[in-house]
Amino acid sequence: MHFTDLLALISDNLGRRKARVALTAIGVVIGTAAVVVLVSLGIGLQQSATDNLFGIGDLTQINVYPRFDFPEGPVVAAPVLGGRDSGGPPQPEVTLTEARLKELAALPHVEVVIPQDYIQAQTVLKLGRLEGYVNIIGVGVDDLEKMGLKPQSGSLKLEKGVILMGAQVPTNNFFYDPRQRPGQPPPEIPDVLDKQLQLVVTKYTQEGQQVNRNVPLRVGGIIAQNGGQADYSVYMLLSEVDALSGWAQGKRINRTKTGYNQVIVKVDEVDNALDVAGQIRDMGFQADTPQDYISSINNFYVILQVIFGGVGAIALLVAAIGIANTMTMAILERTREIGLMKAVGATNRDVLNVFLGEAAGIGFLGGLGGVAVGWGFGQIVNVLALAYFAGQSSQQPGFGGPPPTVAVITPEWLMIGSLIFATLIGLLSGLYPALRAATLVPVLALKYE
Repeated sequence: MHFTDLLALISDNLGRRKARVALTAIGVVIGTAAVVVLVSLGIGLQQSATDNLFGIGDLTQINVYPRFDFPEGPVVAAPVLGGRDSGGPPQPEVTLTEARLKELAALPHVEVVIPQDYIQAQTVLKLGRLEGYVNIIGVGVDDLEKMGLKPQSGSLKLEKGVILMGAQVPTNNFFYDPRQRPGQPPPEIPDVLDKQLQLVVTKYTQEGQQVNRNVPLRVGGIIAQNGGQADYSVYMLLSEVDALSGWAQGKRINRTKTGYNQVIVKVDEVDNALDVAGQIRDMGFQADTPQDYISSINNFYVILQVIFGGVGAIALLVAAIGIANTMTMAILERTREIGLMKAVGATNRDVLNVFLGEAAGIGFLGGLGGVAVGWGFGQIVNVLALAYFAGQSSQQPGFGGPPPTVAVITPEWLMIGSLIFATLIGLLSGLYPALRAATLVPVLALKYE
């Protein structure tokens, strides 16, 4: 039997029993639609979670820290630190010296290695009558664009006496007027670009006397907002930070001996971040990357999608039983027809193909309807969910980040895969009835009443 003849016969047989086929296919429609909607919901939740991660930062960066060795000591109550009193401060076991930085830079896919550190002293940044406590970071690079940052205004080049501010720093969240009277509106923050500021660094002598050091600084540029640490930080040359920390501690900072407290390793591609981070950990350092958090989130949502898909597959299982029942009844009704087919030359394989094709056809029709229903229901959920999120965002502006742009995502592979899966379910459901039909004895089938 030719393939075209087989398709024509299957189509004709299904068309003769439209009501029964439709009722059986409805079960497949419900199961397929459930799979499409639930898995699409899981994909949408995953997309929203990863897109709206606030402050996740540059995904190509790896934060590297020295590994510390905690000396053994007596176990005592430590309510503040919540751990062991080691009998002394932790000592770095594997330090980030210049030699080790060269090893990091030699790793595959590493573009740049940038040491950084904070000022080890109390600091206040003053702008006229305004002042604020800001996060001042020293970096061992003269251009922050090498860290993947972009300028909002000015330049991102660092030099002696120049600082670069994150987009959120020159706001009332950081700068305030200490002489502001109650009830007065907060002062407006002037444009700080190219303005001269004073950095006040404070240290205390052994007698408890406070000593201040004023450092004039010029704002060379504002960093464009990127949702990371840079939005809330002020950057200086690492050499200047080391000089100020050394003045505050009363000793020169020797990086050759003590190494760096933190290093940023930037890789060429996001997909290489986890692999490079693993290699850095194998070298004995501590390393973390935003990709670690995203990977954990993705793993959670993959499991959620599997669970959702399993719930929908239960409905498909019920539909499979309905297909098997329908095909079994069709054999009883068409026993003489089967006998006649064999009498005129149809082989067991031909009969098997006809009934398997009819079962697969029911699964295909149900899958096609289920994909359409699932996609349409997903769009309805999108409209309702986004309208709700937009209303919540208008009531609480600026809270929790921007609202999601989509709630349910139905990719093409899911629709095609669901259609193929529904067709396979129909095919497998009709396997037993088709084998039963193919093995009927022609003489007995023709005598069947």
